[in-house]
Amino acid sequence: MPPIWQIRDFEDSDLDQAVHLWEEVTIDGSPPLFRVAEVVAAVLAAEPALVAVVEGQVIGTVVSRVSGDRAWILRLAVSAAWHKRGVRSSLLDAIHRELLDKGVRQTTAVFPAGEVEEQLLLDHGFTIRPEVTYFERFLPTQPAELNLLAELGGQLVPAGLWERLEGMDREKQLIERRIILPLAKPILAEQHGVQPPKAIVLFGPPGTGKTTFAKGIASRVDWPFIELFPSRLAAGGRDAQAHELRLFFHRLAEIDAAVVFIDEVEEIAQSRDDAPVSHAVTNELLKAIPVLRGHPNRLLICATNSIRTLDSAFLRPGRFDHLLPIGPPDDQARWSIWGRYVEGITAAEVDLDALVEASALFTPADIEFAARKAAQLAFERAVFEEVEASGGTEDFLQAISEVRPALSRGVVREFEKDIGDFARF
Repeated sequence: MPPIWQIRDFEDSDLDQAVHLWEEVTIDGSPPLFRVAEVVAAVLAAEPALVAVVEGQVIGTVVSRVSGDRAWILRLAVSAAWHKRGVRSSLLDAIHRELLDKGVRQTTAVFPAGEVEEQLLLDHGFTIRPEVTYFERFLPTQPAELNLLAELGGQLVPAGLWERLEGMDREKQLIERRIILPLAKPILAEQHGVQPPKAIVLFGPPGTGKTTFAKGIASRVDWPFIELFPSRLAAGGRDAQAHELRLFFHRLAEIDAAVVFIDEVEEIAQSRDDAPVSHAVTNELLKAIPVLRGHPNRLLICATNSIRTLDSAFLRPGRFDHLLPIGPPDDQARWSIWGRYVEGITAAEVDLDALVEASALFTPADIEFAARKAAQLAFERAVFEEVEASGGTEDFLQAISEVRPALSRGVVREFEKDIGDFARF
């Protein structure tokens, strides 16, 4: 009786299912020798790779990499429900035929103990090398990686940025609990069945500090911060956007750990029914997310001012762990933010309560601008009126009156509705 599965070449549309399969079969305490990012890079580079499929469902994969007349089996995985039914054997037979056609004369397979049965490999012509001892060493960030980091628009965020973030304590505490702690304490998280987040969305009105929070997270977990600017994708024209996005994530695989940040993600993940970008760009981003999720040291942070315009497929739970609101600062937050700026501008006694009341709809960015404006007022008075007194409450209140806030009450009401419709804590 012929097998009920079909073996065919690995296609781009298989990637999401394949990553989930690789996560499913990973043995606790014995991580794969080839990281998911390396396996995905091989697939994207069109190295020999096959899948076993039943009614459109991927139940097994084999991925290899060829160098001259030698090949490495990077991953051989079969869903637990299909063990001992000949799927692994069929995948090995099929990949060997492909490798022979490419002139391969030696195939090497290295797996964590217990992941693949020794007898299966022996039956397919492999021999065990008992005299070989496997060594592995992870090196710190190298100059070449730093160069690549710079090429990708990345940076090493100074330590302590998260601790220096003042105000917005409500949002900061939520991010600390849901995002940072599981990443900072992975062993304890695993003991309690908590999966560290791999991808999140920060949404809220412009100027509320989404980028600052993203950089603060990178500082807190001590990973490089890499920002993907949607405008950079458009540099080669609309038709090249999907290619540029694919190239970015392909090169990202060479970085050991990273917080990847996409601001104004609606520019490349807007609803495909009415988006100005091509479907190919949105689809490419959807394919890239499971690749990032499969990497042990990755956190994707997407920020948007308009979460309601994002493609519904983009936001589903399988792709993003949390959708977190970053709203305008409340009275207490504005008091803290004003206090930080006032302290750096003047030694005079300033009525912070009056500033808080006068800046009800101000974002952190608005407060910063108003504070700088107040400092400028005091400076000009010292220059032109030869008055040496430093700025006081009246200077700050005048500056506030001359700043048009980024928010309106209507925008705040829409944001509060978005929290009810989209937030996922």
